[in-house]
This record gives sequence, structure tokens and C-alpha cells, in this order.
Amino acid sequence: MNFEHTPYEIPVIYRDETIVVLDKPTGLLSVPGIGVEKRDCVAVRVASAVEGARIVHRLDRDTSGVMIMANDKDSHRELSRQFQDREVQKTYEAIVFGLVNDDSGVIDLPIRKDMENRPRQCVDHEQGKPSLTNWKVLERMGDRSRLALYPKTGRSHQLRLHLREIGHPILGDDLYATSDQQSMAPRLLLHAVSLTVVHPVSLESMTFESKVPF
Repeated sequence: MNFEHTPYEIPVIYRDETIVVLDKPTGLLSVPGIGVEKRDCVAVRVASAVEGARIVHRLDRDTSGVMIMANDKDSHRELSRQFQDREVQKTYEAIVFGLVNDDSGVIDLPIRKDMENRPRQCVDHEQGKPSLTNWKVLERMGDRSRLALYPKTGRSHQLRLHLREIGHPILGDDLYATSDQQSMAPRLLLHAVSLTVVHPVSLESMTFESKVPF
């Protein structure tokens, strides 16, 4: 499918009367942060170009890839329900520190906000929310590994924290990697490769994809 761009140079993967699917660049917030300097974000840019567009889910500022928005209230409600009920299918790719021994696995660690170290999250087996990530190795490359990630829940920083907890932080991660691991990449090497949802009007299952830029 040919890409088009909003006036603010965010590539559009797909667009119709009810949804717009974007290829979010790294370094751009999904929603406004606190302070004037953090107003620039996907939500503001796209709403300025696509009337009625509203956020359904978020990607971290430094995560790139597929992100969907709804153009009206009913579509927003239905897509939000699909995310909440874990009916969507999400695939990410990441390059992590070290050689991962197993070919695949599951990370099942509950997550909550780290109130003393915001905006970080932490694992808490008593108060954390259930968080589940499936993964498999795509490639091993010297001092790093490329993984496919299949999150079954959508907690904040889930993939970044889960990978750190198994000893393989994502390269370029400024929150969960060591300074040496962070310096091994020019950006956070985490990308939302594909997203499958049911279209809120046609009820057709649709998969949207974005090429990994690293």
C-alpha cells in the first residue's frame, strides 16, 4: 500500500472514514506530556490533520512502528474494547544485549509503577498487575540478539522491563539498560512491527505492518 503523510510528516499506513493507522517515528510522544515542551505528540499532530482523530493506545516515545487511531467516538470505543479485552494481536522486534540461550520463551512477571523512580516501572509479585510476554529469537549477532516479541498484555514499559528482568535489556534503552548498553545503539531498538484488529465498522480482521528500521 502506498504511504501518504500527514502535514506533519508522520507516515500513514492506512486510512478510511473511521480509522487511521500510522508508522510512528522514534522520539515522538503518543500523547502530550507535562509542560509546553512536551505538547508535541502524535495525538496533537494527527488531530490537526485528521478531524476527530483520537488515541486508542500508546507507544513509548522512543518506540517506533504501527499505531492506530479512531476518527469517531463509536470506533474509538470499540477499538479500545478490543485492546482492553486482549483481542488484538501485536508483534514487536527488539535487539537486546547479549546472546539469548533459549530459542523462545514466556516472561510472566507482574508490573506496577515504581513510585520512587518515575517514570520507571518495577516487578512486584504482590501489588503488580499481571503481565505476559511471549518471545522468540530471530537472530544472534555477536554481543546481541534480535527477538520477536508478542505481548499478551499492554502494561507501560512491559517489553523493556521484562527483557531487562531476564538479563537482556533492549539496546539504547535510557531507563532499563546500563549506560554501556544504552550507548550500544543510537536509539531504543524496539519497533512495533504489526497490529491485527477487527475493523470497528466492517468487522473485517485487518493486519497492518511496518518495516523494522534497524
